[in-house]
Amino acid sequence: MPLKLMYITNRVDIAVIAQKYGVDRVWVDLETLGKENRQRGRNTVISKHIVDDIWKIKPYLTTSEMLVRINQWNEYSVEEIEAVIHAGADLIMLPYWKTTKEVNKFVEAVNGRCRTTLLLETKEAVHCVDDVLAIGGFDEIHIGLNDLHLSYGMTFMFELLADGTVESLCRKIQSAGIPYGFGGIAKLGDGLLPAEKVIMEHYRLGSTRAILSRTFCDNAKTDSVEEIDRVFRVNMAKLREFELSLSGMTQEDYQINKDEVRNIVNGVVSKMKNNLNAGGTGACQQS
Repeated sequence: MPLKLMYITNRVDIAVIAQKYGVDRVWVDLETLGKENRQRGRNTVISKHIVDDIWKIKPYLTTSEMLVRINQWNEYSVEEIEAVIHAGADLIMLPYWKTTKEVNKFVEAVNGRCRTTLLLETKEAVHCVDDVLAIGGFDEIHIGLNDLHLSYGMTFMFELLADGTVESLCRKIQSAGIPYGFGGIAKLGDGLLPAEKVIMEHYRLGSTRAILSRTFCDNAKTDSVEEIDRVFRVNMAKLREFELSLSGMTQEDYQINKDEVRNIVNGVVSKMKNNLNAGGTGACQQS
C-alpha cells in the first residue's frame, strides 16, 4: 500500500494541485506557540496559517483530507479545537505533547467529532508513550523528527532513524495496532539523506504516512502556478513509481539499506560537527 502523503499549504490553488496529483492530505498548520524559540537558528519555516484558511480550502477537497495541526496544549486549546472542527477539519493533530494528561485532554475535547493524530516530538513523549498507547482513544501517531532530534540535543534529524529510536517507537506503536508515520521526504534524488533511502525505511518499519518536505515542492521559490503544477506532476509520479519498485525487495535488501542509512547519517553528522567547530552554523535541515 502506498504511503499516505501530506503537504503543508494554506493556498487554495496549491491545495488543488496537490490533490490532483494524489496527495492524500492537505495540511493547514496553525502551530506557532513556542516554535520560534525551539527552532531559532534553524533552516525551518514557521507557518502563518489561520483558521480561515481551513474554510477557504475545505470546499475544494474532494479526494484529499483536511489535516489541521493546532498549537501544543494550552489554556485556549478547547476554543481552538472547536474552531477547527467547525471549519471542517477531517483530522486534528496535537503537537509537542509531553504527558498522558495532555493527550487525554485533547482526545476528550475532540470527543470523536473528527479523527485525531498525535505528533510525537519530545523526549518526554517518548518516555510516556507506553502509557499513552495503553490508554488509547486517538487514531494515529506521527513521529516528528525535527523537534524530537532537538529535544535530544542531536545534530541531524535522521540520527533518530540511524540509532534505532524510530524503529523502537514504530514497533511499539505497531504492536498497539495504531497507524503511524515519521518525518518528511524530499523529492527523489534529493536530501542529505536521499529520499529513496528514507522511503525504504518507511516500508521496512511499516510506516504508512509521510510529509512531503519543502525540498519536494518549495512554493516559496516561485509564483508560477504552472511551475508548481509541473513539480507536483513530475515528483509525485517518480515517488509512486519508486514505491511500486519496492514490491520485489527482500528483507536482505532492506537490511542493506538500513546499514547504508546509518553510514550516510554518521557521515552527515561528522561533517556538521566539523562545520560547527570551524565556525559554521551547522543548521542545515532536511524536513
